[in-house]
Amino acid sequence: MDTLFDLAKVLRSKNAGPFELTFDILFDSKEVYERVKKSGKINEQTICELYNLTADQIDHLVFFDQALGIKITILRDISSGTVGDRDVYGAQQHAPLMNILID
Repeated sequence: MDTLFDLAKVLRSKNAGPFELTFDILFDSKEVYERVKKSGKINEQTICELYNLTADQIDHLVFFDQALGIKITILRDISSGTVGDRDVYGAQQHAPLMNILID
């Protein structure tokens, strides 16, 4: 088994406007991308558990076969830059994805 961090070429998060965060998971080979996709580990339940969300807080979870990538967009708890926001740019939020184990 490998972690998603070990398999992904790019694993990042960023704002998708002031009210959403987006995660990009990109791979440099079709074989690795297909392995992750077929594992079924990247799904609504996993994202909800990792980020303490309900399913309706996930805006998009899309596999882009042509780009060998996965895009996940979730609603932010509070808007970017609001008092109490710990990550104005959303650039630190991908860490929980790193340790997902892929068969």
